[in-house]
Amino acid sequence: MDGVCVQEDKIMDGNAQTEVSNRKNLGMFCGEIEQTRTFISETSFVKIIFNVNNFTEETYFSFDSRVEQQKEVFGRFGPNPVLYPYRRGEVVPGTYCERVFTDCKLQSCFVQSPGYPSVYPRNLHCKYYLNTRMPFIKLYIENEEFNVDGQRCENPMMCPMRPLSTNCPFDFIRVYDGKNEEAALIGTFCGMGRFPHSIIGSGQDVMVEFVSSPAGPFLNTGFHFNVGNWPGHVESSGSRNGTCDWVFSSDTVERGQESIFLSLAHWYPPGTSCSYLIRGRPDEVVRMYFPSFRVRPIEAPIRPYDGDCGETLIIYDSDREDDARIMKMFCDTFSRPLEKHDFISSGSAMFVKFESRTGSYDGSSLYYWAQYDFFNNTHYGKPVEDTLCDELFESFVRPEGKFGSPLNTLLYKTDEDVLCRYHFKAPRYQYRRILLTINSTNFKHNDDECMECLNDKVDKLKIIDPFRNGTNVCICDNWLTGHRLPPHIVSNGPSLTLEMHVDHRHAMQNYFKSATPIFEGTYKFIHSPICGPTVIPASTEGNIVYPKYEPYVYGGYGEDVHCIWELRVKQERDVWLYVDQLDFSLNDCSLEVIEVFLPGHDRPEFTICEKGDTADETKTSILKARDLTEGAIIIHFKSSAPGHSNFKLTWTELFELPRNSDGTVMTSKLMAPGECEFVCPGQAACIHDDLVCNGVRNCPGNSSGAAQHDEAPEICFSRTGSKFNYVALGLGAAGGTVVAVAVIILVCRNCRKRPDDNTY
Repeated sequence: MDGVCVQEDKIMDGNAQTEVSNRKNLGMFCGEIEQTRTFISETSFVKIIFNVNNFTEETYFSFDSRVEQQKEVFGRFGPNPVLYPYRRGEVVPGTYCERVFTDCKLQSCFVQSPGYPSVYPRNLHCKYYLNTRMPFIKLYIENEEFNVDGQRCENPMMCPMRPLSTNCPFDFIRVYDGKNEEAALIGTFCGMGRFPHSIIGSGQDVMVEFVSSPAGPFLNTGFHFNVGNWPGHVESSGSRNGTCDWVFSSDTVERGQESIFLSLAHWYPPGTSCSYLIRGRPDEVVRMYFPSFRVRPIEAPIRPYDGDCGETLIIYDSDREDDARIMKMFCDTFSRPLEKHDFISSGSAMFVKFESRTGSYDGSSLYYWAQYDFFNNTHYGKPVEDTLCDELFESFVRPEGKFGSPLNTLLYKTDEDVLCRYHFKAPRYQYRRILLTINSTNFKHNDDECMECLNDKVDKLKIIDPFRNGTNVCICDNWLTGHRLPPHIVSNGPSLTLEMHVDHRHAMQNYFKSATPIFEGTYKFIHSPICGPTVIPASTEGNIVYPKYEPYVYGGYGEDVHCIWELRVKQERDVWLYVDQLDFSLNDCSLEVIEVFLPGHDRPEFTICEKGDTADETKTSILKARDLTEGAIIIHFKSSAPGHSNFKLTWTELFELPRNSDGTVMTSKLMAPGECEFVCPGQAACIHDDLVCNGVRNCPGNSSGAAQHDEAPEICFSRTGSKFNYVALGLGAAGGTVVAVAVIILVCRNCRKRPDDNTY
């Protein structure tokens, strides 16, 4: 029936005067029909040509005709045809059935075979150029009646219907994913029945080609479908390589903002593989989640597949496929829908891959809307393994720097309280201290007020010093840099821990994606090894010698020095401080200075920052016992030229005696045995008896060179001589001279000797 017919009908639709005509390519209708069939012309002129090679009494042909208005042919023109004059497209001049459809919307474009809803003519080669303003163009053909070469027999009684098929030797339609035949072929279709699915193009244009063979039965009614766009297209911020291999970069996404990509919403061939590489900066991590994720059976496969996982979506914690780093795998046959779960990369990239064995005419069985963003994962210190956000700061890695609350605000998207610990550590042998400065805090709404910081369930910072006997510092209020002096915390030893506590009840609301950090601060490992021990135990006298070691041994030439000594003092003792050796290379108080503080005071009691010509009275001070409420003195030494400075600071514990009304010294304290046995000459102060003639001047004012003081030769000779008189008495006159010389030498050595235990 595809070549020559024994008897044939030809229908000429149109002539030279009509807009369209098929007169140049007439086809032939052959065979028999048992029921009435209709042909509705495209023009106002129809010519029927009946031809039979052997006319007999069994030859029979009859027809009726009538004229109808367009509005009466509802199946072809639809409702309100006047409002849509180009609903069936614009005819390409000089053709019978080539039509152009522009800016299609649902119900504004009817794509039909010629003659629809009646039998279509033979020997057709029609082209329909379809366009929508936005991707993805969709042929709404699902559940529409489709009859292209659905029956092809001489005897209709013995002619079964041909089911829908892609094997089409005679009549067919072809759908191209583009403007012409050079575009990718979506599929070829023929047969009879309700079309099982729609077809969605990957862009704004589709071309449909319809071909009917030169000869065929007067049976097939063709096709009809609408055209519109499918709302599954978004402008992604990445770059695409090929059809669906994407690269998304944080360079194209504003910090703190999100971007999206969608599942394939259009057709794709079997064996399709799509990849999505989401790449952040080296200091970032990637978060991806699905605001919407649905799994459905594969309803419009191009190639049938009976096994499991005809389509898969795999998420890798990597920048490429790596089976060892699969985070999640979705499959059309066993995966459940998933929404709002965060997938977070451990590095700066995430790789997502979609694969289909079957292909699809109308989009993926895994329907997802993926949203991704990037988070700054920079760490100030070294991250501690198996913790949420702990960091370690070690003196030999970086002796000073900045630190603050985690920059990765994903930490606050949690149902549990957030606890981050910042550990500052130095080797014990280095005598280090840690100086923390909290420059700003920005605690937001708390459900509870901060009344007792350490115990209240509020957002706070807690500083724990293991060398401070459990006295912790706690901060739960706010301040900004410049509004007031920031708090400084100095450790008593070589380690310190700061804890940041955030209540889970408002963590996400307050801090997730907040551009303002909860706190910011700086740290510095001070009191280098050349400073010596940090805490000096209480003793009746002693001295601090700087440098403790030669600077080159511990690299003291390379860094500024900040030494802090805590000098412990016995209860009810006054302290006399005196700098008796001083060699500063810088004559600038902002660059090199000794400062003496009372505990809890922000301002020093006295300061030494000049060179050797500094007046003696500026090098000495007596600190009263009534001011030493915590039993300690804090001494700071700061220098920008640590390798070129040295000094010795001496201290003595003493009692400063009150005076009687007549101006004489009150000596009631002298009753305590050994504690206040020696009254300093010319001073209202007394010192421990063991300090007299110990080689160091321990009485205030002795630096002036006064003749009488605790180290005066006449005092020391009388005290030491009495100890050795029994030796002289036991010797003969002949050895007296030798013994006398020995006594003098011993006295001098005793006057100059100082126990090493009191030098720090």
